[in-house]
Amino acid sequence: MRLIIEILLMGLAVFLGARLVPGVHIDGYGTAIIAAILIALANATIGFILRILTFPINFLTLGLVSFIITVLMILLVDNLMSGFSTTGFWAAAFLAIVVALIKALFNAIAGSPEDR
Repeated sequence: MRLIIEILLMGLAVFLGARLVPGVHIDGYGTAIIAAILIALANATIGFILRILTFPINFLTLGLVSFIITVLMILLVDNLMSGFSTTGFWAAAFLAIVVALIKALFNAIAGSPEDR
């Protein structure tokens, strides 16, 4: 049940982020859920491998490379989907920041599973 709630909240975060960030377009909430799932899968597979390969550089840049990898995963999903589009790197970067802030807000409201 927790996984379904996390997916729905991530979809909501992507949907709200697309509404707030200029240069990002999404067709609807269903497309936002699919985009959120694809972004999560891309981060969990390709992003994980890239983070391992770039660990020394990521360590030296204090995590900046990890953020860039997340932005690249958003751009990858943008190329895979027809209902989700960004105008470029900076729009995807702002979307990543906004989605991270919205997810942090959701987690602050709901609390972590250890708090329950």
